[in-house]
Amino acid sequence: MHRKGLLYIVSAPSGAGKTSLCKAIIDILPNLRHSVSHTTRSPRPGEVHGRDYYFATKDEFDAMADRGAFAEWARVHGNCYGTALAELEQARDAGWDLLLEIDCQGAAQLKEKCPEAVFIFILPPSPEELERRLRGRQTDTGEVVEERLRNARVEMREMFWYDYLVVNDDFDQARQQLQAIVLASACRTELLKEPVKKLLAEFGL
Repeated sequence: MHRKGLLYIVSAPSGAGKTSLCKAIIDILPNLRHSVSHTTRSPRPGEVHGRDYYFATKDEFDAMADRGAFAEWARVHGNCYGTALAELEQARDAGWDLLLEIDCQGAAQLKEKCPEAVFIFILPPSPEELERRLRGRQTDTGEVVEERLRNARVEMREMFWYDYLVVNDDFDQARQQLQAIVLASACRTELLKEPVKKLLAEFGL
C-alpha cells in the first residue's frame, strides 16, 4: 500500500541526545530517512557535507531563504538552519517517512504548514546531566556551553505543545520509546484511508 510519507519532527535542547536517538532508529526502520538540513555553521569533526548537513555560506543560505526554498528556517546559537522544501516534497511523494531534527522555532513553523506531522520533544533527565554531556563533548568553549544551557531553559518551555515527550535517561529505553512512537504514528487511520481503498473494495465495503 503506497501512502504519502510522514514527517517526524524531533526537537531537544542541545546535549539531550536527539541526534544519537534519531540515528539509532533510522538504522532499524527501513522506511525512515533522515532529512538533511542546511546550516551556516562550520562542520564538526567527522561531519560530512550532504550526509550530516548541507554546509552553506551565509550568502548562499540567505539566497535560498529569499526565494522561499525552505519549508522552515531559524537562527539558533548564532547560526542559521533550514529544511529545503523541495527535498521534503520529493521524499514524501515517493512514500519515504522523514525524520527532521530541528529546533523549536522551525518546529513551530512546520506545525502550521504540516499539521499531520508528528512532533516529538527529547528531554535530558536533569540539568546536571545536560551540562555534563555538553562539556563532555569537548566541541564547544565554556561560553558556548553556558549559552546552550541558557537556551535549554527557553526551549524546554515549548515542550507541552509537542505530541510526545521522551526523557533520555536510559538510552536504550528512550530509543525504544521513540521507535514505538514512529511505528504507531504510521498506522493512524487517517493516513491509511486512501491506501486501503482497494482492500475495502475487495471486501465489498
